[in-house]
Amino acid sequence: MNRRLEVTYVVRCPATEIDSRATALAIEQSVEMPLSAITDPAVLEEVVGRVERIAPAGDGCFAVTIGLADATIGTDAGQLLSMLFGNSSLHDDLVLSDVVFPAATAAAFGGPHHGIAGFRERLSAQGRALTATALKPQGLPAATLAALAEKLTEGGIDLIKDDHGIADQPAAPFAERVPRIADAVQSAGARSGHPTLYVPNLSGDLDRMRTQVACARAVGVRAVMVAPMVAGVATVHTLVAEHPDILFVAHPALGGASRIAPPLLFGRLFRLIGADAVVYPNAGGRFGWTIETCRALATAARAPWHGLAPSLPVPAGGMTRQRVPELLDVYGTDVMLLIGGALLDAKEKLVAATADLVAAVHRHDYKK
Repeated sequence: MNRRLEVTYVVRCPATEIDSRATALAIEQSVEMPLSAITDPAVLEEVVGRVERIAPAGDGCFAVTIGLADATIGTDAGQLLSMLFGNSSLHDDLVLSDVVFPAATAAAFGGPHHGIAGFRERLSAQGRALTATALKPQGLPAATLAALAEKLTEGGIDLIKDDHGIADQPAAPFAERVPRIADAVQSAGARSGHPTLYVPNLSGDLDRMRTQVACARAVGVRAVMVAPMVAGVATVHTLVAEHPDILFVAHPALGGASRIAPPLLFGRLFRLIGADAVVYPNAGGRFGWTIETCRALATAARAPWHGLAPSLPVPAGGMTRQRVPELLDVYGTDVMLLIGGALLDAKEKLVAATADLVAAVHRHDYKK
């Protein structure tokens, strides 16, 4: 049976040209050549993209839905992105808006090993939202980062991740930084009685990331962060498959360069390749996303979808303690609030500020 993905693009185009533009888009994203040059009937029938629907989308745009054969993708995450938006991403008149996957295709990619339930189990946290922060800035030595992590853990935070700018740099090499921070977090957690997850940032090529995961595992770390659009979606999908005991947090870096609708890219495609949690810029922070986009992203990450485990939404990017009630009213319990720089600004009062953030999340009335 020739299964097809239904791929929707928003195309800016005069109404008189949209039919031909849609046909060209279907060809570009499938066979990329004149149909008159194709002599194989099976290719013409099964592989060439089909224009399924064209509908007005407002502001001089149209929603064009193309049917693409899933046989051209297999389970290669890189090939998936190429088939969905490879060549056509070079055109500035369209956005990749949505994809409807056949159930068998989604199941073949696998999705998260753990998802929301995995974080709750590791943290012994049920019935409430989770809390997170980031170690920063890059350039600090490993000992200083470990001291920060210790204070954040003493304050009761659920998750501490490396800032995505912290890689394998001379100031705090991965092999030195991760054991130091892991030890500080484990020691402080033992004293406080509250488990805290430390999530180091992976960087480099696939082999280097494999070495980093092994380094993290050796010191008891079972969660890592990686930016799929920087590392490559196929790399992340491979790492997830190779390390089923590890929680994977996806970072959004470079995601805005793709012209892929955020709910699709972060909420569905990152979930498809195995992200247990997805960090994204929340409305009202340092980035210009609307609350409607953020809600749609969180819904895509958490909603039932072909039996895949739900990913945990992690709104971030300039969030503050003052916005906690508002954010929890928007997202409910299945969310992790990430407050980084605003929390670190407490300086010598960091433990107390962290405890205040945690208390605000714990005592929120989630039944409203």
